[in-house]
Amino acid sequence: MTGTYRRPLRAAAGLVLMSVCVANAQSPPRSEYEIKAAYLFTFAKFVEWPARSARDDASFTVCVLGADPFGAVLDTTLAGALIRGRKVEGRRIAALDAATGCHIVFIGASEERRTDTIIPSLTASGALTVSDMPRFAERGGMIQFVTAANRVRFEINLASARQAGLTMSSELLRVASAVRNGSGPAE
Repeated sequence: MTGTYRRPLRAAAGLVLMSVCVANAQSPPRSEYEIKAAYLFTFAKFVEWPARSARDDASFTVCVLGADPFGAVLDTTLAGALIRGRKVEGRRIAALDAATGCHIVFIGASEERRTDTIIPSLTASGALTVSDMPRFAERGGMIQFVTAANRVRFEINLASARQAGLTMSSELLRVASAVRNGSGPAE
């Protein structure tokens, strides 16, 4: 791709990522999980998945494993949305084996005891793993929501994403509050 085309692409990518923050500044204030739901949708635009038959269907699926902290907010955020021309659908799943076909899996805090089993399984399936559990990225999760100065931010474990065959855009990496290249300290 030539430099002429990269600049508009970077600008557009930056605008999409910033829209989550700008929307947060508008009245009325958005709840923590409204912001996190918007991020889940936005992440999908900046991650490339390898072709896998389990997910090569008509919809793009965002799943919540365990107790659902989003409620109707996730459904509202995803309603009518498209990712790469595919309808986006939200699903709640209670068991890990139900994650087949999920592109993004938000792992609820209710699953913390099982995280060391869940993360490797989902990584092997090529799903993007996201949570707001403490130390999630350090334990091998791909994206961890963190709160800093009363703002929802996120950290990325790039090594885990690569292990799953996922490619994260440089724009996404640039706006992360920290990027890890494994289980060590964030950069």
